[in-house]
Amino acid sequence: MSSENLKEELRTLVAEIAEKDAIPDGATFKELGIDSMMGVEIVAAIERQYQIKIEDDELAGFKDLDGAYALVVKKLQAKSATAAAE
Repeated sequence: MSSENLKEELRTLVAEIAEKDAIPDGATFKELGIDSMMGVEIVAAIERQYQIKIEDDELAGFKDLDGAYALVVKKLQAKSATAAAE
């Protein structure tokens, strides 16, 4: 999966949960009216879709689409490296 496809998948996922037409780059989730309950739902959906675990201490960077994207990329790279080492 290309990085651009991943970012667009995340954008779609966040938009669906937040019930927004668009999730613009640079806008924080707070600015978009995404509250903590929606945030929990978004994290859970990302964990399910990409088979990753996002720890509570990693949520600090999860304030906008770019932060979510960076965290998911990092997790997927670590997952891939672990799988390759097995």
